[in-house]
Amino acid sequence: MSIQWYPGHMNKARRNIVEAMPAQDVVLEVLDARMPFASENPVLAELRGLKPCVKVLSKSDLADPEATQLWLRYFESTGAATSKRGQVKAIAISSERAAETRTRIADVCGLLAKPTRGRKTARALIVGIPNVGKSTLVNTLAQRKIANVGDEPAVTKGQQVVLLKNGMTLSDNPGIMWPKIEDPSGGMRLAFGGAIPDSALDYESVALFGASFLLAQYPDLVIKRYKLTELPKDASALIDEIGRRRGGLRAGGAIDRHKAADILIHEFRTGALGRISLERPPAV
Repeated sequence: MSIQWYPGHMNKARRNIVEAMPAQDVVLEVLDARMPFASENPVLAELRGLKPCVKVLSKSDLADPEATQLWLRYFESTGAATSKRGQVKAIAISSERAAETRTRIADVCGLLAKPTRGRKTARALIVGIPNVGKSTLVNTLAQRKIANVGDEPAVTKGQQVVLLKNGMTLSDNPGIMWPKIEDPSGGMRLAFGGAIPDSALDYESVALFGASFLLAQYPDLVIKRYKLTELPKDASALIDEIGRRRGGLRAGGAIDRHKAADILIHEFRTGALGRISLERPPAV
């Protein structure tokens, strides 16, 4: 199954980023810590050019901490070869540690940014795909509700500029995808993690993808969460088992696979299954 989603309003969002980019000192690219590669938009890398960039791994409290450390080292090592102007830094953040997030963002932006035209504080552009935590980050940095937050993609509708207490200026933009997702597996990870609207998904197909991954990579978490005595033989059997154990039975004993799929997807997205990462970086 190929996952594709590129609504028309994203063309306008892309133009807004192009117009705003020259005035910025640093780019904050927000990624989902559970899938940093799948959530890294290649269009944004092109638009950024040689601007220094902070890769902000959000939702790190939901990700496998070992995998997150590998991703941080990966981004630091691959970014170290660039010029100072195009340098890349990476940090992992959690919405549960707001004060720490503010301090770390301010420190790394101060390290990378070179404010111009007589300014002493940096201008930062926040970008990323939908539903990776951009609005949560804006509210954390602003220490008040500036951006609407939701668990569905495309909550932010327009560009807004926010002045922080420390003098930094943030330019927040709607999340944008790229026109065509070339990697089917990457598209499935985005769908399983919540970056694609549910209305654009075949829930059962996405759940089967997730179930297969979990059985292979996190079998102990599956057994613990669903109180199993042994692992199901395959992804389809796991979906059926979830349906039987979580009230997903229809009249006559038939399994409501859509309901079972919904349970699995929801429990992954909320962290109820445990701290899970959907990918690990290549060796560098």
